[in-house]
Amino acid sequence: MTYALIVLPFAVATALLVLATLSHPRFGRRMAASGITAGVLVVLTAVFDNLMIAADLFTYPDEHLSGIRIGLAPIEDFSYAVCAAFAVPALRTLLEPRGDRS
Repeated sequence: MTYALIVLPFAVATALLVLATLSHPRFGRRMAASGITAGVLVVLTAVFDNLMIAADLFTYPDEHLSGIRIGLAPIEDFSYAVCAAFAVPALRTLLEPRGDRS
């Protein structure tokens, strides 16, 4: 199984969570904040994954990767950070009581 296939359920769940909040207040503002957060997390992931891979703390088997890398870090590694940046605020929006949205 490839890492891209492992990430797929998380990406689908993230998309569904985000779509479920489409009609909630401040959707655009939340998406902008999530986009900025995703950008910061991608930069941090690039820096620290590259450092950890360079230090031989862990490796990835090439047969499970797409082959696309940012430095030493496989592109699949960045998907978790992007999913978290969008899924966590969407889940929070869905779980908070309706009266608390201001």
